[in-house]
Amino acid sequence: MADARGDIFARIREALKVKAPKPHFKSEATTGQPVVIGKPWLPDGGETAAASLAILSEQLAKLKAVLVRVPDEAAAARAVAELAATKQWRKVAYHGDPLVRGVAQALPCPGWEADATFEKQKLEGCDAGITSCESIVAQLGSILVSSASSGGRALSILPHVHVVIARVDQVVPDLAAALEQVRERHGERMPSMLSFITGPSRTGDIERILVLGAHGPKELYLVLVG
Repeated sequence: MADARGDIFARIREALKVKAPKPHFKSEATTGQPVVIGKPWLPDGGETAAASLAILSEQLAKLKAVLVRVPDEAAAARAVAELAATKQWRKVAYHGDPLVRGVAQALPCPGWEADATFEKQKLEGCDAGITSCESIVAQLGSILVSSASSGGRALSILPHVHVVIARVDQVVPDLAAALEQVRERHGERMPSMLSFITGPSRTGDIERILVLGAHGPKELYLVLVG
């Protein structure tokens, strides 16, 4: 038993020394270039930044999430202020990230910076929650949030509308790149919570009828700066 255990750990240590190819790719021994094997089990994330953005836009549309592209922070503030006025928001909770705070200060309704304390009823009484994020995964249209980047665990869940403010350089092609960004940003002090948000909350449990907003926000907006 001891020898078998040692063999298993030896194989793990050996595997960790060799960089693995992406899923459904294998290294070609003669050229060193990856070649596709079988049908990819995840969609393509794009080989360039422009390709990733195009894929992200398509994925968000399929998920019924709204992408808003703006050139700068001032335009982001105007876009969210217009959204708040159109939707007639009465109160908004937001995360104290500098990019988010600038947007929140331009709102036509009262805003509450919800980082310091957790008040469930107060959060549930807000029409929208505005957060930043860690990364945005093009291949899935998913937004990676954390307890550090989204004002705790509840701000992105309890309000009926979730608005994410991010920069274009936070868009990455795949899940591996997103997790690598988190590791580079936080090092050994990883956030206590990581969560991938893929479109508005939805369920089809009852008679296979799709219902939005059953377990979280009914609407999701991604405001991309840059």
